[in-house]
Amino acid sequence: MGDVTIKIYGEEKRWPEGTHYADIAANYGDRLKGEAALVLEDNSIRELTRKLKDGAEVSFIDMSRSSGHKAYVRTAILLMVKAIDDVCDHDKSKQVKVEFAISNGYYISPRGVKIDQAFIDEVAAKMKELADLDLPISKTAVPTDEARRMFAESGMMDKNRLFKYRRGSTVNVYELDGYRDYYYGYMLPSTGYIKNFELLPYDEGMVLVLPDTAAPDRLKAWEERKKLYTALKMADQWGSMMGIDSVGDLNDRICKGELDEIILVQEALQERRIAEIAREISERKNVKFVMIAGPSSSGKTTFSHRLSIELASFGFKPHPIGVDDYFKNREDTPKDENGDYNFECLEAIDVDLFNRDMVDLLNGKTVELPTFNFKTGKREYKGNTKTLGPDDILVIEGIHGLNDKMSHALPTESKYKIYISALTSLNIDEHNRIPTTDGRLIRRMVRDARTRGSSAQQTIKMWPSVRRGEEENIFPFQESADATFNSALIYELAVLKQFAEPLLYSVPTDSPEYLEAKRLLKFFEYFLGISSERLPFNSIAREFVGGSCFKV
Repeated sequence: MGDVTIKIYGEEKRWPEGTHYADIAANYGDRLKGEAALVLEDNSIRELTRKLKDGAEVSFIDMSRSSGHKAYVRTAILLMVKAIDDVCDHDKSKQVKVEFAISNGYYISPRGVKIDQAFIDEVAAKMKELADLDLPISKTAVPTDEARRMFAESGMMDKNRLFKYRRGSTVNVYELDGYRDYYYGYMLPSTGYIKNFELLPYDEGMVLVLPDTAAPDRLKAWEERKKLYTALKMADQWGSMMGIDSVGDLNDRICKGELDEIILVQEALQERRIAEIAREISERKNVKFVMIAGPSSSGKTTFSHRLSIELASFGFKPHPIGVDDYFKNREDTPKDENGDYNFECLEAIDVDLFNRDMVDLLNGKTVELPTFNFKTGKREYKGNTKTLGPDDILVIEGIHGLNDKMSHALPTESKYKIYISALTSLNIDEHNRIPTTDGRLIRRMVRDARTRGSSAQQTIKMWPSVRRGEEENIFPFQESADATFNSALIYELAVLKQFAEPLLYSVPTDSPEYLEAKRLLKFFEYFLGISSERLPFNSIAREFVGGSCFKV
């Protein structure tokens, strides 16, 4: 057996043929933030169990990066479901479902299992035992029909339905100490990599707490977010009511010709929620300012229009105001550490002017409101005057709407704050969740291509910066909202597929953004595509695919 030569971090190195990347990763710990999770080989992500490829250009991916962190999460979930299977004596009727993420935790709901403290303690002990044993995790390509039979026999019917629509002839199945499962994405080599986790009881289930990308080598205390959890739970209940808990369920309903019913029921559920929020606003006698905030691509503009219509049905005269019109002139805008304008921070807004205008309106004065010219980078006044009558109400949309510093001069009782986000409840299957950030990224990609001519590569490139702005300026305030609205539509990824795939295929293969494009293209393989023609003209989905009856 000879040697192979690889170029690792620009330096040529020789290693014995048959060496795995996991065997050499520790030699490069000084270049990483924490432990290596994956390897980047010739601009393709590979697992550490892969053997060194002669002539490859190589670097390692640690758990502070998104792809590395996702691998840690998947491996921890596999470890958990294996431990539960052991604790439940391999009873097929006793399983759990990974529902959604809350802060740095993942909510796990029972399926035929009574989750109490004794059960949680037993599962946690089993997880630690398996982790201490550092058991290997292997991957095998299994023929699709065989995989479907295997998962059906194991009681994993979500996976059986999922692979009914698989075009590929094989499925990659992971095995841990005799337990076999499917996971969307890459896995760590062994259980010994899972050093930090905690299981906590919550509601009817439990939360698996894991490190985040900011601190991959330690566990932060889990932050309970009751309002976010309630909104996610409601979406989950809506999905169950419609008989759609997973992508396989959605595909089944589409094949049965039930698409129109899915769309109409989902839209009706959202309309009912908007009406509930409007009613609550009407019952608060002093509200004059409805403050709407949420992360990128949440559908804030369409929501504000639809809420305004509902408010009008309660006798209000709603008037939309965009916080963006209160941007400081470009030359006064703060810059970030890279010298670029930071439009996400509160300091980019003329907060003093906004508060003066709103207080004057509250006091019955007539105010001329500004319009920000994004081409010239300056505020302009074009005779847009407002005077608040007894039935008038301002619907204010902007990323800082939940931050009381933004509206510090306004009485608390005059404000009603709404947090909106696309909180995806649809899962790939019982153990593979769809991150809400993926849904929003796809929404933004499609919208930006249609309205701004932006490429998918540009959208993917700027997404980490958008996410940092959300972490700093939106998420810390979400629990202060009076109401939470989930704008995700259970069918939307099947609609977005036809728009997103051509954009993703256009990302150059030699670009840093190609890895993310490739991941999303693989993700879309799970979905049957559907036409956007049957969408209602007021649907939030129209804000992204076009054809809305609103100016969005």
